[in-house]
Amino acid sequence: MQQLHTVAELGRVHLMGIGGVGVSAVARLMLAQGVAVTGSDAKDLPVLDELRALGADIHVGYSAEALPAADTVVVSSVIKDGNPEYDAARERGLRILHRSEGLAATMDGHHVVAVCGTHGKTTTTSLIAVMLREAGLSPSFAIGANVAGLGVNAEHGSGRIFVAEADESDASFLNYRPDTIVVTNIEADHLDHYGTEAAVHESFHRFASLLPDGGLLVACADDPGALALAQRIRSERPLVRVQTYGFTEGADRRLSGSAPEGARFACGLQWGHGESQRLSLSVPGDHNLLNAAAAFAIGLDCGLTPAAAAAGLAAFTGAARRFDFRGEADGIRVYDDYAHHPTEVLAALRAGRAVAGDAGRVHVVFQPHLFTRTREFWAEFARALSLADTALVLDIYPAREQPLPGITAELVADALETSGGLVARGDVTERIAEVARSGDIVMTIGAGDVTELGADIVATLGARA
Repeated sequence: MQQLHTVAELGRVHLMGIGGVGVSAVARLMLAQGVAVTGSDAKDLPVLDELRALGADIHVGYSAEALPAADTVVVSSVIKDGNPEYDAARERGLRILHRSEGLAATMDGHHVVAVCGTHGKTTTTSLIAVMLREAGLSPSFAIGANVAGLGVNAEHGSGRIFVAEADESDASFLNYRPDTIVVTNIEADHLDHYGTEAAVHESFHRFASLLPDGGLLVACADDPGALALAQRIRSERPLVRVQTYGFTEGADRRLSGSAPEGARFACGLQWGHGESQRLSLSVPGDHNLLNAAAAFAIGLDCGLTPAAAAAGLAAFTGAARRFDFRGEADGIRVYDDYAHHPTEVLAALRAGRAVAGDAGRVHVVFQPHLFTRTREFWAEFARALSLADTALVLDIYPAREQPLPGITAELVADALETSGGLVARGDVTERIAEVARSGDIVMTIGAGDVTELGADIVATLGARA
């Protein structure tokens, strides 16, 4: 079993890649707990000034000479051998921890609620944190995005509960010791790390097996992978409490009657022996109602009344890049979404359809993320994108990967069953201006820099008007 550390054991901590959303969250939490924090990053990002204001000493650029006196070094996943500062830390014999191990140290002494899943975990974690804060429980939290209702991506609260988004992409969630786990879904993804879909499922099982006796597993009954995990844990660990949620008949907490209510999206939720509660959200889509149902279950387990849990969820206004409103021009609303898996893309477009209504059309600009993911899912991406009236496909955003022979965005574009196709980045705004009309929805979708196009699209539509 992985050795766990407490914050008190770490001494002076230097964080490499401190500008990233994950490592910056660890820095915020450690600073709030009185740790002497230094840091470094390749770029001078706005978040560095925020961390400096909290007491961190940060330099930009990596060099062996710049590595300060430290007892522990925490690194992001992108820091590898060959980075001169990282190599110097190894030569000094410093304790080196992955970002997840650093975060685990800040959880010590808390009741840990870990939210995992192939998709939906950022929104679900955010919903839980907002709900608990609204109820006055002052949770600690670490989330993989900034959340408008919280102001930051991480905070050290005064309460006993710590809510954490648990990243499965490299199996680093196995470094946590959760008391409660939410599983939103389990699908094939990150096959560059796992190799096979079976290995993905096994990793989630190993994570759920970390629950103590009396711990709680909350799993989505609508997702075959999550439901299979819930059934397996029920069989193997009878002392672990298991609850399911979903629209599916037989879910322990069952949703029904989802529909728009003005500018909001709502449904009924039933459980137990006739107990019920109305859920109303400011974010659209059945997938977000499912996320809210998971959060609701956590709220009740933390001692909230159904009404208080629902009120807290109603206050949620969304997480960054999750159906994120970017502006409106000429009667056309523009949204941005981080979706980068076919199931996520389908859910985002269904939400777009709900917002557009019967009269509006949906136009999407999609940027595939990673060559390996495109290789595995190009056909599924095309099917999901075909829900839109227009689908414009950008070149693949490579992130950490090198090109693969024969794997291009044309695979997705050529398989579309709707209008659109492959488009150069510089032609996007003109193409959208040609097809979008008042009442329509435009969505930029993907985990890369496609997010930067939203403002350009709004500006172009505004100029046209």
